[in-house]
Amino acid sequence: MIETRRLRTLRAVADHGTVTAAAAALHLTPSAVSQQLGALEHEVGHRLFIRDGRGVRLTAVGRIMVAHADEILAQLERAEAEVAAYATGAAGEVSVASFATAIAAVLAPAVRTLRETSPGLQVRVRDAEGDQSLTMLLDGEADLAIAVEYRGAPDDQRLTRVSLYAEPFDLVLPVGHPHPGSLSDLLGDVWIGPYPGNPVHDVIVVACERAGFTPDFVHSSDDFRAVVALVGAGAGVALVPRLALRDLDLTGVVVRRAPGPERRVFAAVRRGAEQHPLLRPILLTLDAIAADLIPS
Repeated sequence: MIETRRLRTLRAVADHGTVTAAAAALHLTPSAVSQQLGALEHEVGHRLFIRDGRGVRLTAVGRIMVAHADEILAQLERAEAEVAAYATGAAGEVSVASFATAIAAVLAPAVRTLRETSPGLQVRVRDAEGDQSLTMLLDGEADLAIAVEYRGAPDDQRLTRVSLYAEPFDLVLPVGHPHPGSLSDLLGDVWIGPYPGNPVHDVIVVACERAGFTPDFVHSSDDFRAVVALVGAGAGVALVPRLALRDLDLTGVVVRRAPGPERRVFAAVRRGAEQHPLLRPILLTLDAIAADLIPS
């Protein structure tokens, strides 16, 4: 009989591409991961991976097994949710991974509300930039993730998503900079923004490409406080999500509306866990708070 832990190991290796990386995500040794894969291949009667450079890739049978593993693991999530719902009272700890702006805008207010509405629920918050929260969720390091949609993001069927809010971007310009009529007027400017891999970087690049140019990122930082400070120093121009400008020192900058680009934020849980009595109140509270979130 195929063991569930071996299916989780199979999925981790498929996700991370190497035994070593999968072992780190699963908090196991590489030898333990290799042993579990070997046992699973023995049970199935086929090879599941072949070497590919320094990593491994799935065989045809491996891809079949991964698809079934996803369904089995989602069903186990549903079973755990139903058993937990059957128990009287929702009490326990939930780990939520989110990027900093969403922590301030929706997650922290949700924690405050849940302390009154669900006193038995303990929320542990983990700051995770870019799309790291989704990796943490899939690796079992978090129970719920708040993340941003971005171009090329995989539509992972292992996740259930709940849209929270769409946040507009604002142009941040040095004082005295000519007011652009459109993004295309900033073609020759130096740009300041997040590093590649941060979904916000991708949103900015797409917006500029639609305006007919590729932004020249000379200065890079994932910290919007640093981005705004550099703009204030006259180092360049930036597009910043509106909520990220809250409570920042805007000395030396001018903020203008930038029609078009948006940061679309969503919450996600592993498929099958969306009705879990510890996760459901968090999702509902996040949704309610996001509905009233009107960027100024």
